[in-house]
Amino acid sequence: MASRGGDTLKTLKKPEDRLDVFPAFMKVAGRRVLVVGHGGEAAAKVRLLGETNARIVVVSRTIEPDLQDAVTRFEAEHVAEDFQPAHLNGAALVFSAREDWDLDKAVVDAARAAGVPVNAVDKPELCDFYTGALVNRAPIAVAITSTGVGPVLSRHIRARIEAMLPRSTGELARLAESFRDAATKVIRDGGLRRSFWARFFSGSVATNLYAGKADVARSEAQRLLNSMADEPGFVWLVGAGPGAEDLLTLRAQRLLQEADVIVHDALVPANVVAMGRRDAERISVGKRKGAHSVPQSEICELLVELGRKGLKVVRLKAGDPMIFGRAAEEMEALREAGIGFEIVPGVTAAFAAAASAQIPLTLRGVASNLVFATGHNARSETLPDWAGLALKGATVAVYMGRSVAAAVAAKMIGAGLKPETPVAVIENAAHPDERQFAGTLSELAVLENRAEIDGPVLIVIGEAVGHAAMDKAEPLAPQLAARVVAA
Repeated sequence: MASRGGDTLKTLKKPEDRLDVFPAFMKVAGRRVLVVGHGGEAAAKVRLLGETNARIVVVSRTIEPDLQDAVTRFEAEHVAEDFQPAHLNGAALVFSAREDWDLDKAVVDAARAAGVPVNAVDKPELCDFYTGALVNRAPIAVAITSTGVGPVLSRHIRARIEAMLPRSTGELARLAESFRDAATKVIRDGGLRRSFWARFFSGSVATNLYAGKADVARSEAQRLLNSMADEPGFVWLVGAGPGAEDLLTLRAQRLLQEADVIVHDALVPANVVAMGRRDAERISVGKRKGAHSVPQSEICELLVELGRKGLKVVRLKAGDPMIFGRAAEEMEALREAGIGFEIVPGVTAAFAAAASAQIPLTLRGVASNLVFATGHNARSETLPDWAGLALKGATVAVYMGRSVAAAVAAKMIGAGLKPETPVAVIENAAHPDERQFAGTLSELAVLENRAEIDGPVLIVIGEAVGHAAMDKAEPLAPQLAARVVAA
């Protein structure tokens, strides 16, 4: 029988896949941290240390204005002397930014003799430690290092983490700290205590804090502590955007990772649904035009049922939930049931289509209004009231209008819009298989007969379309275009 130790050895990473550094955070509050240098590199280190409660000491006989500004701003001490080993007494760390190899090497040698960890700026071979790209959400800190190999990459990663972590993450951590002792005393069972903290950081407590409602968040935390079993569910009506993963909002991405259940429409791509927590339940309500597999009333009942079970639910809708997303009915059902909910907007199809086709939806002197419309109203009547708006300079974005394109064109022309008014049709906006078609209002009727255009389409009508950069767009009526060329 193989030993457990032997099994472990088989799983060891190759040397190139292991780190040459051990990540750690040094305690510097109230302690002296030296920056030896006179110019911009020293100023950068002072600004970085200014994110901490360290006592910053700058050692250099003279300093440049940029460094003087940093010293003043962060209330650092300036020792106007040439560096001497005695300056290291009592120091927790030292940074050498003298911008000269020999001078930095002298600081490094003195620091090592004194047992003080040292960093020589931009000289990784001299460093005892590296400074990572810092994300500060005090008391939460995230540091990223490339161990000196790719500092620019570290900064790019930091920017992504900065965007993902709400500014109030530190405030949430401090709120949790204030409940730590009480949670330990009240919730004796370790499993239940872990469940408490999971709900604390991903439920109504965090949601209210991130929304700027600190008092409500504290009340929710107290209520959660008092009654673990009765925590109410919460529903987020989330816009998934047009389907491209990188057009999903950061808030939507975060909530997908926190949800117990994801209730999604058929138009939401599988790779977006897959961004949810691995163990989250996924429920498809599969709504498509002409093939509603789940009636809206049943979807509302489902959301209420899940919320009453105390679950965190993401109702994931294509585009934006408040634009033709039936959100009003779901909000009403949740209100009546007394279940908390929040709307998370998404990029609607009109914006995605206009961006990829470079269509200015509004344009000074050409189009000052924008109309979002569907081909049908609630009674399945084609083009109810808005045809005349295009005559007043509006750009009209028609959702779900492929099957009624001919009727839309006829009614708009009948209302007085010129047959040669520019029209753009975008299929699968912001998807890898997006297609763009350009034509005129008089040609729009052919859309119903082009069976190969079977993805979701967005129709844009108005003079502003004529100012779009659609050189690569296919003709909406290719046979007509061919006849015109031949003539």
